Amino acid sequence: MFAMTPGFRTSATLRSSTIVAPFLYFFLGSHPAAAAQPGVANPADTAWVLTSAALVLLMLPGLALFYGGMVQRKNVLSSFMHSFVALGILGMLWIIVGYSLSFTAGNWFIGGLGQFMLLGTTIHSVHGTIPTYAFVMFQGMFAIITPALISGAVAERMTFKSYLLFLILWSFLVYYPLAHWVWGGGWFEKAGGLDFAGGLVVHLSAGVSALAVAYIIGKRSGFPHEMFVPHNLTMTLLGVGLLWFGWFGFNAGSALAANATAALAFTATMTAAAAGACAWMILEWAIVKKPSALGFASGIVAGLGAVTPASGFISPQYAMVIGIVSGAICFFGVRMKFRFHYDDSLDVVGVHGLGGAWGTLATGLFASVGATGLIAGNPGQLEIQALGVVAVGLYCFLATCAIAQFLEKTIGLRVGIEEEMAGLDMELHGEVGYSL
Repeated sequence: MFAMTPGFRTSATLRSSTIVAPFLYFFLGSHPAAAAQPGVANPADTAWVLTSAALVLLMLPGLALFYGGMVQRKNVLSSFMHSFVALGILGMLWIIVGYSLSFTAGNWFIGGLGQFMLLGTTIHSVHGTIPTYAFVMFQGMFAIITPALISGAVAERMTFKSYLLFLILWSFLVYYPLAHWVWGGGWFEKAGGLDFAGGLVVHLSAGVSALAVAYIIGKRSGFPHEMFVPHNLTMTLLGVGLLWFGWFGFNAGSALAANATAALAFTATMTAAAAGACAWMILEWAIVKKPSALGFASGIVAGLGAVTPASGFISPQYAMVIGIVSGAICFFGVRMKFRFHYDDSLDVVGVHGLGGAWGTLATGLFASVGATGLIAGNPGQLEIQALGVVAVGLYCFLATCAIAQFLEKTIGLRVGIEEEMAGLDMELHGEVGYSL
């Protein structure tokens, strides 16, 4: 996504009537901004961004199917709930305060409360060439799916109430600051960093955070000696198909206009996903001797995640390179959990974390459209991208460790051994995914 301008601000009277706002304004160093002038939205751009927002929302059911097929059948509904409940809780939280903290003027770290409850935004408010409401909804879908990605690392053993609190705390302490750093006028954007659609904000943050919470919650009973076989790979393949479809809105929609940049991002997305899937399949065929459906699906997601930060800045040729390398990196990356003894149930670290890091660095290497990277004669861009990877990685890991430790010490992170063995569907939700 390109640089974002501050949204509308509420009046001084409204701010003074909000009990918590004065304290947060002082703490966050936020200052009132001048009211934005109404503009005229472009119908084509508006239609494309609204369509893209709906495509990204469709990725939540896609993620539920993708993850749900990989868990044991006794935990399928629990896994589905991780994705769907994020739509409800984080959908409301984004309107209340998330958008404001991410995209209104604040300081280098986080935005302010000028758009608390979207007050001050009207049907006539415009962000660039689209209605502000369209921009709010498009960005909100990113804020919902990112923490839902993390659920794959703790599947089959996290309590539902601790997951709900994790969603809220992680959004406040991790996602909203990162969105502000990269797209809302924070330090990374001001330093010239590039992240077209979320390599840092979405994929690296989810992967590193998954690593942190997986270490703290501990391994599933029986891991790594017991084989945790996916119970329904047809469901997983359907899910990855929906993810691939929705990803065109994720990346091409980040142009925020129906223009050539959106077409480029669309093409890069398709190219990298295909290349990542083929690279993973070839490696698996050569090493394991059998090309698996799960491996091909994982390669698709690896390619999609890696091209996300670069999609609007690179040619299709470089998108293919990014996809091939991501397929190889993530293929070996998912095996790190056996070497380093952490239980990342559904390989969030190896696919999203490594894919997001590689894609962010690759943006600094290959950017040549609307920006220049190392190959185009700008080595400084690679330095900025590397700084972003290190800073976001460290911040996400430490912040997520703090959140997970807090939950562990207060309400507990994981279910008891009896509940884990019986299955979370019946124990936590009182229902089962299959009655036959």
